[in-house]
Amino acid sequence: MDIFPQSLKGHRVQLGADVEDGEVHWEPVRSLWFSAMALGASVGGALTFSWSAFALFVVTTAFVLLCGHSLGMHRKLIHDSFQCPKWLEYFLVYCGVLVGLSGPLGLLRTHDLRDYAQRQKACHDFFGHRRAPLVDACWQLHCELRLSRPPEILVEARVAADPVYRFLQKTWMLQQLPWALMFFAIGGWGWVFWGVCARVTAGVFGHWLIGYFAHRHGDQAHIVGGASVQGYNVPFAALLTMGECWHNNHHAFPGSAKLGLYKGEWDPGWWMLLALQRIGLAWNLKTPADLPVREELRYVRAVPGVNAGCGQA
Repeated sequence: MDIFPQSLKGHRVQLGADVEDGEVHWEPVRSLWFSAMALGASVGGALTFSWSAFALFVVTTAFVLLCGHSLGMHRKLIHDSFQCPKWLEYFLVYCGVLVGLSGPLGLLRTHDLRDYAQRQKACHDFFGHRRAPLVDACWQLHCELRLSRPPEILVEARVAADPVYRFLQKTWMLQQLPWALMFFAIGGWGWVFWGVCARVTAGVFGHWLIGYFAHRHGDQAHIVGGASVQGYNVPFAALLTMGECWHNNHHAFPGSAKLGLYKGEWDPGWWMLLALQRIGLAWNLKTPADLPVREELRYVRAVPGVNAGCGQA
């Protein structure tokens, strides 16, 4: 009997990988990066506060989360859920690098390993956010999981061999420097602390916080059979996350460019894609109706035009 669902057979992580046995270790580069940004945001930001600096923080954070993390890194690079000109793809992914989580190749590998692990019948607590909030925050923000037998992750040459992505991977921390210099020239240290340090801190910490809730608490419309970790929707964060909070929907239909599937589920990332489609800069926007049927997917409540082909719980 085939133990792997069809949806996993095209996964970048090779089937049969052991995602249970491993140890969590402090990762100095990642930890010091976040700690330095958080220190600059809390101390430097408090000492240099101005309304112009705060406005810069709000605008730049919203922009990189929408165009960079949601559209560039997640919906395009990782899931290829829409098509656009190559120059626009590069721009969106570059904006994603400015969030401060990682380079494009590193983030893709981290995402896919976690996604693969969560779909298994059992996985390490690190992947499932199963520990208490303070422990999980320490793990996710300052540590890394070293699996005893790390799996092979095959990234397609379109991404892995791309010179732009390879350059951004090598220099992802340094990409903050030109903006820091420009902000300093315009608004002094206040603009640097708020436009760079506070923005990166909010992006990295917010990514963990929403990820924790999205795998522990919230609303569910679908259940992925056989998966050790389920996703949950976090409605209060719809605008703050640019639609990424509809994580139960995403677990059900990871290849969909549309994350807010139900009435009232605000999805700014999808709105932006529709705007880009209208002016000819995006096309082939995938929705659940465009994806293969997942036999392991069950639904708790139906979505007209979405649940066709899914089993019932």
